[in-house]
Amino acid sequence: MAPTRERILITAAELFRRQGYAGTGLKQVTTQAEAPFGSLYHFWPGGKEQLGEEVIRTGGAFFLALYRAIADEAPDLPTAIGDFFTGAGETLVATDYLDACPIATVAGEVASTHEPLRAASAGVFESWLAALSDDLEGAGIPEPRARPIALALVAGLEGAFLLCRTLRSTEPMDAARAAALTVLHAELEPAP
Repeated sequence: MAPTRERILITAAELFRRQGYAGTGLKQVTTQAEAPFGSLYHFWPGGKEQLGEEVIRTGGAFFLALYRAIADEAPDLPTAIGDFFTGAGETLVATDYLDACPIATVAGEVASTHEPLRAASAGVFESWLAALSDDLEGAGIPEPRARPIALALVAGLEGAFLLCRTLRSTEPMDAARAAALTVLHAELEPAP
């Protein structure tokens, strides 16, 4: 069995991703993590908000590492992006549309009400945008175009997660993938 701190963090991430920040109680987290309730405050004296910030940052780092692993294996950037979207759709199907992006799930819920959680979410999204912008530039897209394209790709992915969960279909993820690849191929083709 994993250490108590890790079990709490993993369980909180799963519950926040599936039922949102407000819909998740600390008692539920510790019960499902098979951890004493007091251990939560031992590791996160700031309570739920501090736990939420760490869940967001840890989840963000995990998904950035996942993207990086996919990109490192791909022969080119369009393949990497396409594979990432495909994997997201496969995960949704495999989890019966429960496992979407934990950052977006929490961010959409708390962006106007919990500044520390909004800031943690923004920090994660900025790290993703920076990594993707760097990869776009490395593939030959000029720097002034890289960030707007990165924003469009991340927005397309996050919007597709929401629509997929709502429609219980991967059609939105497939459409977002196709749109992302259309943009990438148009940007990467040499000018006539």
